Amino acid sequence: MSTAEAIPTEIPEVPSRRAADHGVNASVDWARVAEELAGLNVVTSVRQRRALSKDFFWYSPALTEVLHDCVADLVVRVGTEDDVLQVAAVAARHRLPLTVRGGGTGNYGQCVPLTGGLVVDVTGMQRVLDIGPGRVRVEGGARMHDIEMAVRETGQALRIWPSTWRVATIAGFIAGGFGGVGSTAHGVLRDSGNLLRCRVVTVESEPRVITLEGDDIQKVHHAYGTNGIITEVEVALSPAVDWVHVIALFPRYRQVLDLGIAASQPALNCFLLSAVDARFSPYYPMLGSRFPADRHAMFAMVAPASLRALRDLVARFGGEVSMAMGEPDLEAAGLPPAYECAYNHTTLQVLKVDRRFSYLQVAYPQPFDPAIVERQMARFGDEVWQHQEFAMMYGRQATFGLVLTRWQGVQHQYGLIRSIESDGCAIFNPHVLTIEDGGMKTIDTAQIEFKKHADPMGLMNPGKTRGWSASMARPPLPT
Repeated sequence: MSTAEAIPTEIPEVPSRRAADHGVNASVDWARVAEELAGLNVVTSVRQRRALSKDFFWYSPALTEVLHDCVADLVVRVGTEDDVLQVAAVAARHRLPLTVRGGGTGNYGQCVPLTGGLVVDVTGMQRVLDIGPGRVRVEGGARMHDIEMAVRETGQALRIWPSTWRVATIAGFIAGGFGGVGSTAHGVLRDSGNLLRCRVVTVESEPRVITLEGDDIQKVHHAYGTNGIITEVEVALSPAVDWVHVIALFPRYRQVLDLGIAASQPALNCFLLSAVDARFSPYYPMLGSRFPADRHAMFAMVAPASLRALRDLVARFGGEVSMAMGEPDLEAAGLPPAYECAYNHTTLQVLKVDRRFSYLQVAYPQPFDPAIVERQMARFGDEVWQHQEFAMMYGRQATFGLVLTRWQGVQHQYGLIRSIESDGCAIFNPHVLTIEDGGMKTIDTAQIEFKKHADPMGLMNPGKTRGWSASMARPPLPT
């Protein structure tokens, strides 16, 4: 990542929702646009447009206030790269705001059209194109779980996926994601070797297809779909493992964290290590005594050959294993897999019952010191519920928090942020719209330079990056 400008940590200004402020067309003949999209699946129904203009931004009351009434003027469902090329050309010809949508499982409003315009639904582009040793090539709208089922037939598996993988698309995960289930073993998406290749359609009067390989994929990774339409992706695979889903219980949260540190070693083949505060227990009633209200839990996915070693570690730190089952047995028993008790599924379980909560994403200083979490538990009491994920990043151990917070307004939330930051932690803020305010903290000039080539008029997802201004846009070519 190259840095041009630091972003302040105070409450950031909300981007404008006026199309004219972003240099895109504020006066569109939508009937003519619909005519030029002839042959494609164009959605005009208000109800459908509204549904396809949302993601999980409602996790954040701050984003809900800003985004609840954002609606696309038209939605186009595409099924091929040629469809995408047609949409991109029409968008460029009319200088239309263009927002790409996958499964809509993101939490930050990435696929919400801030200024209206076109939403392009790519979930029809779902073919698995090629599977080889250690790699799979798929269309960008393919759902992660469907890809996993396809590669499993060859004895292989995806390295990293979101806990929402039954709905999430692979291009959406690359455009908006960071890490996920599997990061305990394989690092985050940005780690070298995880992302191999992608095809990107430019938004111009005569759109082009650009192929990015290796580290060049960082130009579009976690760019919120602001600088090109990802139509095809190739990612790395690993040998398939029939993971054992484990719940380990402890009377003190410190014990869970100590287990997480000890289990984060290459000798122990773990795919997931998710520490969850006992206060989440009532929101997992289906688990019953497997996660009682008086015990903190570690949710894990471990290789069968490493199960005994994990059991020994649990006992060493004063805990007990309440569940160790394969996924088919879990399904037969009506129990959730461990990954649905991890990452933002913990937040979702609470929000399904009580919308008075939200969350924060925390990166802890490394090597991880559990005493930081203990101090924050004492400081915040019932205002903050703890949840940590143990992962690898850039070849080293990394610990991240997805802590639940009682929502008491924006000012109060930023008070929590500043207090957590005072312990040396970094906050990836889920209550803001732009890439930089959310977690990057700096402007990635490589992504902005790529945007100048792939989206030279600045039409893609206006307002979602502070690195682009309307003055940087290239005028449209005369028609």
